[in-house]
Amino acid sequence: MKRGHAPARHAAFTLIELLVVIAIIAALIAILLPALSRARGAARMAVCASNQRQLVTAWHLYANDYKDRAMPLAYFEPPDIPEDGEQIFWWGSHGTRTTPPDHERGFIAPYLDAQLRARSVFECPSQPWGSYRPQGPFPAPTSTYGYNGYYLSPSKTPGWAQFIGFRSWKRVLEIQRPTDLFVFADALLPGGGRANCALLDPPFLFSGRTAGTWALNPSPTTAFRHNRRSNAPGLVISARADGSAHTVSYRVDGIILDEFIGSVGTTNDPHYVPDWASWK
Repeated sequence: MKRGHAPARHAAFTLIELLVVIAIIAALIAILLPALSRARGAARMAVCASNQRQLVTAWHLYANDYKDRAMPLAYFEPPDIPEDGEQIFWWGSHGTRTTPPDHERGFIAPYLDAQLRARSVFECPSQPWGSYRPQGPFPAPTSTYGYNGYYLSPSKTPGWAQFIGFRSWKRVLEIQRPTDLFVFADALLPGGGRANCALLDPPFLFSGRTAGTWALNPSPTTAFRHNRRSNAPGLVISARADGSAHTVSYRVDGIILDEFIGSVGTTNDPHYVPDWASWK
């Protein structure tokens, strides 16, 4: 007599086993997420440093073509500005309410193969389009990097030229401590709505030749936006006059006005205005 075959039994997870697997997956995710976050942050910092190295290389090329003179920050007064009255910045034209900024009109344009757009060489990946409001009248990306026109081109620095315009327009070979001087750096305007800023403001401002004094800047623009923890300031990336790019940690003696916007230290030297003690 033939024996019958026993019915096949299919292996399956028990409820306990399923819960254990879910717990293991959750633990792995909890372990991996910080590592992935750090990896993304490191990648953004690498891109930001690359962007700024490209900017400072183009800055050097500009100086080579203009008898070693540093690039101006902006043309904003007659007779510099064009007939349409539009201001021209290092990154491009200011734009109007109906016309977007034009990169090709910027001083750096002939030396840099890039466009004014999101995720371009002009935009820090840790401060992408949509996380700040544009300073100009047209809603379009310009740059989230500030240029140190305060020291390099005083008479061509809007907002401050009336006080510091008597200072000489710098030539690259005249720059003191080029390995320390910030030419470009992560920048942003503090306050409600946080706007991008093309100017890297120092921690102290000069009150003019008549008064001849320095006062604490109520609105420095250096942005410590990399590797932030719990809304605390993190790192700032800057391109130096020697062509290098470096990260600088926020120091406890620095200035912070808006969670992560301020300045490196409370003196203008060596990063912002290295010769500030001699200004008269």
